[in-house]
Parts: sequence; structure tokens; C-alpha cells
Amino acid sequence: DKVRIRIGNLTMTNHPMHLHGHEFLVTGTDGGPTPKSTRLYEVTTDVAVGQMRQIEFLADEEGDWAFHCHKSHHTMNAMGHDIPTMIGVDHRGVAKKINNLIPDYMVMGERGMADMTEMEMPIPDNTIPMMTGEGPFGSVEMGGMFSVVKVRRDQKPGDYKNPGWYKNPEGTVAYEYTGPMVEPARFKAEGGQSMPRKEKSSSDTVVKVKKPSSHSGH
Repeated sequence: DKVRIRIGNLTMTNHPMHLHGHEFLVTGTDGGPTPKSTRLYEVTTDVAVGQMRQIEFLADEEGDWAFHCHKSHHTMNAMGHDIPTMIGVDHRGVAKKINNLIPDYMVMGERGMADMTEMEMPIPDNTIPMMTGEGPFGSVEMGGMFSVVKVRRDQKPGDYKNPGWYKNPEGTVAYEYTGPMVEPARFKAEGGQSMPRKEKSSSDTVVKVKKPSSHSGH
């Protein structure tokens, strides 16, 4: 089925919105639907301050697909988990010292906003928790312009109930390999070097250049 999403940016910065698993067609802007001749396929479309974008795509790939802002700090907010980031700072020991002076102090930045999932912060009754949630592979931190598009073959049109997490077919989930590493066949053939040295052959030509002695200084 074809899915249409309209995105409105009410923040104070632009957001390049990116969808996993599908290419989408940008079919509308602030003024409404655009002429078909002006539409183009993308996987990311930038939505500036106060702007709107309308995108459409054929939901033909089953799965749970991330839909998020592609700014680096927003990506890390929602998908950083335990992965260190380049903008991170090692806060070990610092937070405890600061909490002695400022009891409500919270350290952020070392793992994007991932630390927020470990906190149970009070929120209004009519508010959905933004920074918490458990997925099939661990914490899903729903902050930083991040959501999940769930595509199912048996989902009926107009049925917006949560179908639960997608059950990935066996053999399709990446995992860390910790077993022994086998040397590639070419490694031994190349003398145990990934970049073999060039052997000097007897046919190599040696050229000697003699600088003229006259017209010195020219």
C-alpha cells in the first residue's frame, strides 16, 4: 500500500528527515501537493524552520524502519546506545562530584542522549514518554526526531494498531563474530603480506643523469 506522511517543522532548526528501508517521493511542500513534473525520489528530505513536506512511498518492505532526523547529534540521541561518540566526553567520577554541589545535575553527551533511558522522569498524564522504550535489540530512545515505521503484509488499510515488533527471519540479523579469524587464501600466496613488495628484476633499467657544467647559475 502507498503511505503518505506530512511533516511540519515547528522547531528552531532544520531537520533532514530520513527513512530507512524505502525510497520516498517528495510530493508536497508548504503550499500543498506539487506538480508531478517537479517530484523526485529521495531517502532524505530537508525540512527547514516553519516548513512542511509531504512524502509518499510504497510500503513493500516488511520490517521496523527508523524514521529520523539525519543530523549527527539527533541520530546519536536515538540510535547511540552504548556506542561512544566523537563529541562525547568521559564523565566518569565527574557527575558524582558535581551532584554533591548540585543534586539535580544530569550528565549528557557521552552517549548522545542514551543516558536518559535510565531515568524515570515524571511527566504529565497525557504525555507519551519520549526517551524510553524497549525494542527487540534493547533500548529504543525516542528522542531527537526519531520514530519507527512498522510495515506488515497483513496490516489492513486504516488499521493503526501497533502490530508489535517485527520478527526477523532467521539468518537476517547482523551479529558480532567472536570466533577465530581465517586468513584469506591470497594472504599466504603473497608471502604473508597484504601488500607484497615489488621484486627488483634484472631487466630494470638504471638511468644516470649528468648535469651540464657550462652556464652555471642559469
